Amino acid sequence: MESIVVMVNLFGSVALLLFGLSQVKEGATRAFGIRLRTGLAQGTKGPVRSFLAGFVATVALQSSTATALMITAFVERGLVRARMAQIVLLGANVGTAVTAWIVAAGIGWLSPLLILAGVVLHRAARSSAKQGAGTALVGIGLMLLSLHLLGLATEPMRQSPALTAFIGMLDSAWPVALIFAAVLAFASSSSLAVVVLILSLSTTGILSSGLTIALVLGANLGGAIPPVMATLSASASARRVTAGNLLVRAIGCAIALPAAPMVAEFLQTLPLAPDKLPVDIHLLFNVALAILAWPFSSLLSDMMRRLIPDDPKAEAGPLHLDDRALATPIIALSGATREVLRVGDLIEAMLIGTMNAFERNDLSELRDVGKFEKQVDTLQQEVKLYLSRLGRAGLSDEDGRRSIVIIDYAINLEHMGDIIEKSLIVQVKKKIDNGLKFSEDGYQELTSMFNLTIDNLRVAQTIFVTRDADLARHLMEVKVDVRRMEKQSSERHLERLRDGRTDSLQTSSLHLDILRDLKRINAHIVSVAHPILDESGLLTESRLRMPR
Repeated sequence: MESIVVMVNLFGSVALLLFGLSQVKEGATRAFGIRLRTGLAQGTKGPVRSFLAGFVATVALQSSTATALMITAFVERGLVRARMAQIVLLGANVGTAVTAWIVAAGIGWLSPLLILAGVVLHRAARSSAKQGAGTALVGIGLMLLSLHLLGLATEPMRQSPALTAFIGMLDSAWPVALIFAAVLAFASSSSLAVVVLILSLSTTGILSSGLTIALVLGANLGGAIPPVMATLSASASARRVTAGNLLVRAIGCAIALPAAPMVAEFLQTLPLAPDKLPVDIHLLFNVALAILAWPFSSLLSDMMRRLIPDDPKAEAGPLHLDDRALATPIIALSGATREVLRVGDLIEAMLIGTMNAFERNDLSELRDVGKFEKQVDTLQQEVKLYLSRLGRAGLSDEDGRRSIVIIDYAINLEHMGDIIEKSLIVQVKKKIDNGLKFSEDGYQELTSMFNLTIDNLRVAQTIFVTRDADLARHLMEVKVDVRRMEKQSSERHLERLRDGRTDSLQTSSLHLDILRDLKRINAHIVSVAHPILDESGLLTESRLRMPR
């Protein structure tokens, strides 16, 4: 019975740590998500900035996996070069290690204060960003509290014969220990959680230095697997980045594991606290890996390009509208959903091309936009005709509602394509043809709006498939952020005009028109959340405040 209580306490402490990590990630995303995504996209112009961008994003989000998924999304869009993305992930790995070191730095006494401050901020705040900051503070407090509980939970294990025997078995087979820790890190989707667990076991004195090294190496290896699994269905460019990161860690572990006895002896000569050895090893390994792998980032990118070939080009016509599936509505609706997701991908490609042309003053980036827009028109028309034929065969109420949602989303995507082709790229062409240059502030504001719009479209694509109410609510909150960004940018632009700044005078109409177009596109993007929130009873008919 006592052993069961110990295991419950141990697993409960680990669960609290993982929950705290998820709260930090969710809160930081709500509070700083736009700035983090924009900073990550813009902070990859050179290797040093790329490393620092990955480091900062991971420390803020408490998740190297989240950083990996963000940077692969930028690689897919052509915003970040593959070599810079690999360096970003080296920075992300160091960021995770630094986070573990901070958590173990003996600041557990801050836990109640952080939880209290976070709850107060979350309750008192009116904006989504401040509420997110409160959630992040609560998450950090829970992480520190979980470390204290882990120490209490592992204390009785000192006298456990079963654990002693298990540890002894692992100590005589370090490769098995590495694989065991890697499986734990993969299962929990967090190398940080496993390193903290190793730290708690280390304080009991039952782990040798060599076994500690093997377990920490396994945690690092396992932590690189979740991003690979998450990008299995992504484009080849995204898969190359995550697979390259896994390869780097695997090579690092293959080199470090045979050297573990020598490293253990060397560490004993250093003035390191024995009870902090796992986080010290975690940090040293990732710093050393970053230093050694950095010079080979270009070679790694080239090798991954050869190992993972480019995706075959998609055909112009519909691929998933099978007439034979009309007799089975659920299959037909699934095919229509996949086809509309293709339309969303085309809209994303149009936005990326337009943004690249805006940033690089290169009209060649717009050469495919018109072709994509014609394909959007064709596909959305085909989807509507296909589902209208399905309707004549008779549908259940649920299938009928889903059919309407698919058609509505396809129509909204088609409207986005019209705005991009008939208005947005017209403004960008004016900028390039006339050699106009925005003020630095105005340029950054428009670039941030472009990045936010593309990110929102990707979220909308996810919502369209998963029908996740929480994600839909988040997208609706982002709509308010978009409206606020558009208003603030317009006000700042007018202030620059009043100050008589020549660059703002020359680009005044372009600045306001581009803002207007991006705001209109975001309005169509957010529409995907309406039916989901309506079904959940979370959508009101009007934003008007009733008079008292």
